[in-house]
Amino acid sequence: MVLGIVIAVIGALAFAAAAVLQALGAEQVSQRAAIREERRRSAGAHPSLKSTALTMLTVPFLIGFAFDLVGFVATIASARLIPLFLSQTIISARLVATALLAMVVLKVHLALRDWIAGAVVVVSLALLAASAGREGVDHPTWMRWAVLVAGPALIVLGLLLMRRLKKHIASATGLIAGAVFGVMAVASRILVGVEPFDLVVLFTDPALYALLISGIGGFYLFTVALQTGSVNGAAAALVVGQTVLPGAVGIAFLGDVTRAGWGPVAIVAFIAAVGGGVALASSGAVTAVESAEATNLPAGYGHTPRGDRNT
Repeated sequence: MVLGIVIAVIGALAFAAAAVLQALGAEQVSQRAAIREERRRSAGAHPSLKSTALTMLTVPFLIGFAFDLVGFVATIASARLIPLFLSQTIISARLVATALLAMVVLKVHLALRDWIAGAVVVVSLALLAASAGREGVDHPTWMRWAVLVAGPALIVLGLLLMRRLKKHIASATGLIAGAVFGVMAVASRILVGVEPFDLVVLFTDPALYALLISGIGGFYLFTVALQTGSVNGAAAALVVGQTVLPGAVGIAFLGDVTRAGWGPVAIVAFIAAVGGGVALASSGAVTAVESAEATNLPAGYGHTPRGDRNT
Protein backbone atom coordinates (compact mmCIF):
# COMPACT_ATOMS: atom_id res chain seq x y z
CA MET A 1 0.00 0.00 0.00
CA VAL A 2 2.70 2.49 1.03
CA LEU A 3 4.74 1.81 -2.11
CA GLY A 4 1.73 2.42 -4.34
CA ILE A 5 0.94 5.71 -2.59
CA VAL A 6 4.56 6.88 -2.91
CA ILE A 7 4.60 6.01 -6.61
CA ALA A 8 1.30 7.84 -7.18
CA VAL A 9 2.66 10.93 -5.41
CA ILE A 10 5.79 10.78 -7.57
CA GLY A 11 3.54 10.61 -10.62
CA ALA A 12 1.53 13.65 -9.53
CA LEU A 13 4.71 15.64 -8.84
CA ALA A 14 6.20 14.56 -12.17
CA PHE A 15 3.12 15.69 -14.11
CA ALA A 16 3.14 19.01 -12.26
CA ALA A 17 6.84 19.57 -12.96
CA ALA A 18 6.29 18.65 -16.62
CA ALA A 19 3.42 21.13 -16.97
CA VAL A 20 5.34 24.02 -15.42
CA LEU A 21 8.54 23.30 -17.35
CA GLN A 22 6.68 23.04 -20.64
CA ALA A 23 4.89 26.30 -19.86
CA LEU A 24 8.28 27.85 -19.12
CA GLY A 25 9.58 26.61 -22.47
CA ALA A 26 6.55 28.09 -24.20
CA GLU A 27 7.11 31.39 -22.40
CA GLN A 28 10.74 31.53 -23.53
CA VAL A 29 9.76 30.99 -27.15
CA SER A 30 6.97 33.53 -26.85
CA GLN A 31 9.40 36.17 -25.60
CA ARG A 32 11.66 35.58 -28.62
CA ALA A 33 8.83 35.42 -31.13
CA ALA A 34 8.81 37.75 -34.12
CA ILE A 35 6.20 40.46 -34.56
CA ARG A 36 4.60 38.48 -37.35
CA GLU A 37 4.01 35.52 -35.07
CA GLU A 38 2.52 37.78 -32.44
CA ARG A 39 0.14 39.18 -35.02
CA ARG A 40 -0.95 35.67 -35.94
CA ARG A 41 -1.82 34.91 -32.33
CA SER A 42 -3.61 38.20 -31.74
CA ALA A 43 -5.77 37.37 -34.75
CA GLY A 44 -6.81 34.11 -33.07
CA ALA A 45 -4.71 31.81 -35.27
CA HIS A 46 -2.96 28.75 -33.92
CA PRO A 47 0.81 28.86 -33.41
CA SER A 48 2.81 28.01 -36.50
CA LEU A 49 4.64 24.73 -36.93
CA LYS A 50 7.90 26.62 -36.50
CA SER A 51 6.76 28.06 -33.16
CA THR A 52 5.64 24.64 -31.98
CA ALA A 53 8.98 23.08 -32.99
CA LEU A 54 10.92 25.84 -31.22
CA THR A 55 8.91 25.27 -28.06
CA MET A 56 9.49 21.53 -28.12
CA LEU A 57 13.24 22.03 -28.58
CA THR A 58 13.71 24.24 -25.51
CA VAL A 59 15.52 22.64 -22.59
CA PRO A 60 12.60 23.14 -20.15
CA PHE A 61 10.15 21.52 -22.57
CA LEU A 62 12.41 18.50 -23.17
CA ILE A 63 12.97 18.02 -19.45
CA GLY A 64 9.22 18.42 -18.95
CA PHE A 65 8.57 15.70 -21.52
CA ALA A 66 10.86 13.37 -19.55
CA PHE A 67 8.81 14.15 -16.42
CA ASP A 68 5.65 13.36 -18.39
CA LEU A 69 7.03 9.89 -19.14
CA VAL A 70 7.80 9.40 -15.44
CA GLY A 71 4.23 10.46 -14.63
CA PHE A 72 2.69 7.99 -17.08
CA VAL A 73 4.82 5.11 -15.77
CA ALA A 74 3.90 6.05 -12.19
CA THR A 75 0.21 6.16 -13.14
CA ILE A 76 0.40 2.65 -14.56
CA ALA A 77 2.40 1.28 -11.62
CA SER A 78 0.25 2.85 -8.90
CA ALA A 79 -2.94 1.57 -10.55
CA ARG A 80 -1.61 -1.95 -10.02
CA LEU A 81 -0.61 -1.44 -6.38
CA ILE A 82 -3.44 0.49 -4.71
CA PRO A 83 -7.21 0.93 -5.24
CA LEU A 84 -8.04 3.02 -8.29
CA PHE A 85 -10.16 5.44 -6.27
CA LEU A 86 -6.96 6.31 -4.37
CA SER A 87 -4.34 6.16 -7.12
CA GLN A 88 -6.28 8.28 -9.61
CA THR A 89 -7.25 10.85 -7.00
CA ILE A 90 -3.60 11.26 -6.00
CA ILE A 91 -2.60 11.61 -9.67
CA SER A 92 -5.27 14.25 -10.25
CA ALA A 93 -3.94 16.14 -7.21
CA ARG A 94 -1.06 17.20 -9.45
CA LEU A 95 -2.93 20.49 -9.66
CA VAL A 96 -1.83 21.27 -6.10
CA ALA A 97 1.82 20.85 -7.03
CA THR A 98 1.25 22.66 -10.34
CA ALA A 99 -0.12 25.71 -8.53
CA LEU A 100 2.77 25.78 -6.02
CA LEU A 101 5.43 25.32 -8.70
CA ALA A 102 3.82 27.97 -10.89
CA MET A 103 3.91 30.36 -7.96
CA VAL A 104 7.66 29.82 -7.56
CA VAL A 105 8.80 29.37 -11.18
CA LEU A 106 6.32 31.51 -13.12
CA LYS A 107 5.78 34.06 -10.33
CA VAL A 108 2.00 33.55 -10.37
CA HIS A 109 -0.02 34.82 -7.39
CA LEU A 110 -2.19 32.36 -5.46
CA ALA A 111 -5.43 33.63 -3.96
CA LEU A 112 -6.69 32.60 -0.52
CA ARG A 113 -9.27 30.36 -2.21
CA ASP A 114 -6.46 28.50 -3.97
CA TRP A 115 -4.67 27.83 -0.67
CA ILE A 116 -7.89 26.59 0.91
CA ALA A 117 -8.66 24.31 -2.06
CA GLY A 118 -5.13 22.90 -1.96
CA ALA A 119 -5.37 22.24 1.77
CA VAL A 120 -8.72 20.48 1.29
CA VAL A 121 -7.16 18.22 -1.35
CA VAL A 122 -4.16 17.34 0.81
CA VAL A 123 -6.25 16.57 3.92
CA SER A 124 -8.76 14.59 1.86
CA LEU A 125 -5.99 12.51 0.30
CA ALA A 126 -4.60 11.73 3.74
CA LEU A 127 -8.04 10.52 4.88
CA LEU A 128 -8.55 8.60 1.64
CA ALA A 129 -5.20 6.85 2.08
CA ALA A 130 -6.06 5.98 5.68
CA SER A 131 -9.43 4.53 4.65
CA ALA A 132 -8.24 2.54 1.64
CA GLY A 133 -8.19 -1.22 1.91
CA ARG A 134 -6.62 -3.73 -0.43
CA GLU A 135 -6.70 -3.38 -4.19
CA GLY A 136 -8.56 -6.00 -6.19
CA VAL A 137 -6.50 -8.77 -7.74
CA ASP A 138 -9.12 -10.56 -9.83
CA HIS A 139 -11.10 -9.32 -12.79
CA PRO A 140 -13.46 -10.75 -15.41
CA THR A 141 -11.78 -11.76 -18.67
CA TRP A 142 -14.24 -9.70 -20.69
CA MET A 143 -12.90 -6.50 -19.14
CA ARG A 144 -9.67 -6.76 -21.15
CA TRP A 145 -11.76 -6.49 -24.30
CA ALA A 146 -14.11 -3.93 -22.78
CA VAL A 147 -11.29 -1.42 -22.18
CA LEU A 148 -10.05 -1.95 -25.74
CA VAL A 149 -13.50 -0.96 -26.99
CA ALA A 150 -14.19 1.76 -24.41
CA GLY A 151 -11.00 3.75 -25.03
CA PRO A 152 -11.43 4.26 -28.80
CA ALA A 153 -15.20 4.71 -28.38
CA LEU A 154 -14.66 7.57 -25.92
CA ILE A 155 -12.03 9.13 -28.16
CA VAL A 156 -14.46 9.07 -31.12
CA LEU A 157 -17.15 10.55 -28.87
CA GLY A 158 -14.79 13.35 -27.91
CA LEU A 159 -14.02 14.10 -31.56
CA LEU A 160 -17.72 14.15 -32.42
CA LEU A 161 -18.48 16.52 -29.56
CA MET A 162 -15.82 18.90 -30.87
CA ARG A 163 -17.58 18.90 -34.22
CA ARG A 164 -21.12 19.27 -32.90
CA LEU A 165 -21.00 21.42 -29.79
CA LYS A 166 -21.21 25.19 -30.04
CA LYS A 167 -20.71 25.89 -26.34
CA HIS A 168 -18.83 24.27 -23.45
CA ILE A 169 -16.54 22.40 -25.85
CA ALA A 170 -13.56 22.60 -23.49
CA SER A 171 -15.44 21.22 -20.48
CA ALA A 172 -17.06 18.38 -22.47
CA THR A 173 -13.80 17.41 -24.16
CA GLY A 174 -11.88 17.68 -20.89
CA LEU A 175 -14.39 15.36 -19.23
CA ILE A 176 -14.05 12.81 -22.05
CA ALA A 177 -10.24 13.12 -21.90
CA GLY A 178 -10.35 12.38 -18.17
CA ALA A 179 -12.56 9.34 -18.78
CA VAL A 180 -10.11 8.11 -21.41
CA PHE A 181 -7.26 8.44 -18.90
CA GLY A 182 -9.50 6.50 -16.51
CA VAL A 183 -9.75 3.69 -19.06
CA MET A 184 -5.95 3.72 -19.24
CA ALA A 185 -5.77 3.27 -15.47
CA VAL A 186 -8.24 0.37 -15.55
CA ALA A 187 -6.29 -1.25 -18.40
CA SER A 188 -3.10 -0.86 -16.35
CA ARG A 189 -4.68 -2.71 -13.44
CA ILE A 190 -5.94 -5.68 -15.46
CA LEU A 191 -2.89 -6.01 -17.73
CA VAL A 192 -1.46 -9.55 -17.73
CA GLY A 193 1.99 -10.76 -18.65
CA VAL A 194 3.73 -8.35 -16.27
CA GLU A 195 3.95 -10.41 -13.07
CA PRO A 196 5.40 -12.88 -13.88
CA PHE A 197 6.80 -11.29 -17.01
CA ASP A 198 5.78 -13.09 -20.19
CA LEU A 199 6.36 -11.22 -23.44
CA VAL A 200 3.97 -13.36 -25.48
CA VAL A 201 1.15 -13.04 -22.96
CA LEU A 202 1.77 -9.30 -22.62
CA PHE A 203 1.65 -8.55 -26.34
CA THR A 204 -1.43 -10.69 -26.89
CA ASP A 205 -3.37 -8.96 -24.12
CA PRO A 206 -5.98 -6.49 -25.45
CA ALA A 207 -5.49 -4.39 -22.30
CA LEU A 208 -1.97 -3.45 -23.46
CA TYR A 209 -3.31 -1.85 -26.62
CA ALA A 210 -6.16 -0.24 -24.68
CA LEU A 211 -3.54 1.30 -22.37
CA LEU A 212 -1.49 2.70 -25.27
CA ILE A 213 -4.46 3.98 -27.28
CA SER A 214 -6.11 5.56 -24.24
CA GLY A 215 -2.89 7.23 -23.08
CA ILE A 216 -2.23 8.84 -26.46
CA GLY A 217 -5.90 9.61 -27.12
CA GLY A 218 -6.43 11.17 -23.71
CA PHE A 219 -3.41 13.42 -24.14
CA TYR A 220 -4.63 14.53 -27.56
CA LEU A 221 -8.17 15.25 -26.41
CA PHE A 222 -6.99 17.27 -23.41
CA THR A 223 -4.64 19.29 -25.62
CA VAL A 224 -7.53 20.09 -27.94
CA ALA A 225 -9.77 20.91 -24.96
CA LEU A 226 -7.25 23.53 -23.84
CA GLN A 227 -7.27 25.06 -27.32
CA THR A 228 -11.02 25.27 -27.78
CA GLY A 229 -12.24 27.26 -24.81
CA SER A 230 -11.90 27.77 -21.09
CA VAL A 231 -8.72 26.31 -19.63
CA ASN A 232 -10.38 26.26 -16.22
CA GLY A 233 -13.35 24.26 -17.49
CA ALA A 234 -11.14 21.74 -19.29
CA ALA A 235 -8.87 21.18 -16.26
CA ALA A 236 -11.80 20.88 -13.85
CA ALA A 237 -13.64 18.42 -16.09
CA LEU A 238 -10.46 16.35 -16.48
CA VAL A 239 -10.24 15.92 -12.70
CA VAL A 240 -13.80 14.58 -12.55
CA GLY A 241 -13.41 12.20 -15.49
CA GLN A 242 -10.02 10.93 -14.35
CA THR A 243 -11.15 10.06 -10.82
CA VAL A 244 -14.84 9.13 -10.78
CA LEU A 245 -14.90 6.60 -13.65
CA PRO A 246 -11.90 4.44 -12.67
CA GLY A 247 -12.79 4.68 -8.97
CA ALA A 248 -16.30 3.36 -9.64
CA VAL A 249 -15.02 0.61 -11.96
CA GLY A 250 -12.44 -0.46 -9.39
CA ILE A 251 -15.08 -0.86 -6.70
CA ALA A 252 -17.77 -2.40 -8.91
CA PHE A 253 -15.70 -4.84 -10.98
CA LEU A 254 -12.13 -5.13 -9.69
CA GLY A 255 -12.62 -5.73 -5.99
CA ASP A 256 -11.20 -2.47 -4.61
CA VAL A 257 -12.39 -1.98 -1.02
CA THR A 258 -12.04 0.36 1.94
CA ARG A 259 -11.00 -0.65 5.44
CA ALA A 260 -13.80 -2.02 7.62
CA GLY A 261 -15.92 0.83 8.95
CA TRP A 262 -14.10 3.47 6.90
CA GLY A 263 -16.50 3.50 3.94
CA PRO A 264 -18.26 6.79 4.86
CA VAL A 265 -14.90 8.48 5.50
CA ALA A 266 -13.62 7.34 2.11
CA ILE A 267 -16.74 8.64 0.32
CA VAL A 268 -16.55 12.07 1.98
CA ALA A 269 -12.77 12.30 1.42
CA PHE A 270 -13.12 11.29 -2.23
CA ILE A 271 -15.83 13.89 -2.90
CA ALA A 272 -13.84 16.57 -1.06
CA ALA A 273 -10.65 15.73 -2.96
CA VAL A 274 -12.41 15.90 -6.32
CA GLY A 275 -14.20 19.10 -5.33
CA GLY A 276 -10.95 20.68 -4.18
CA GLY A 277 -9.27 19.68 -7.42
CA VAL A 278 -12.08 21.21 -9.46
CA ALA A 279 -11.85 24.44 -7.45
CA LEU A 280 -8.07 24.53 -7.81
CA ALA A 281 -8.41 24.11 -11.59
CA SER A 282 -9.73 27.68 -11.74
CA SER A 283 -6.72 29.14 -9.93
CA GLY A 284 -4.61 31.71 -11.75
CA ALA A 285 -1.54 29.47 -11.43
CA VAL A 286 -3.10 26.45 -13.11
CA THR A 287 -4.68 28.64 -15.78
CA ALA A 288 -1.34 30.28 -16.56
CA VAL A 289 0.40 26.93 -16.90
CA GLU A 290 -2.25 25.21 -19.02
CA SER A 291 -2.74 28.28 -21.24
CA ALA A 292 0.98 28.52 -21.97
CA GLU A 293 1.10 24.83 -22.87
CA ALA A 294 -1.94 25.01 -25.13
CA THR A 295 -0.77 28.15 -26.92
CA ASN A 296 2.41 26.51 -28.20
CA LEU A 297 1.22 22.99 -28.88
CA PRO A 298 0.08 21.85 -32.34
CA ALA A 299 -3.41 22.93 -33.27
CA GLY A 300 -6.02 20.33 -32.53
CA TYR A 301 -8.54 19.04 -35.00
CA GLY A 302 -8.79 22.27 -36.94
CA HIS A 303 -10.21 24.38 -34.11
CA THR A 304 -9.28 27.89 -33.11
CA PRO A 305 -9.50 28.98 -29.49
CA ARG A 306 -12.99 29.86 -28.29
CA GLY A 307 -14.08 31.99 -25.43
CA ASP A 308 -12.02 33.35 -22.61
CA ARG A 309 -9.28 31.09 -21.34
CA ASN A 310 -9.46 32.61 -17.90
CA THR A 311 -13.13 32.09 -17.20
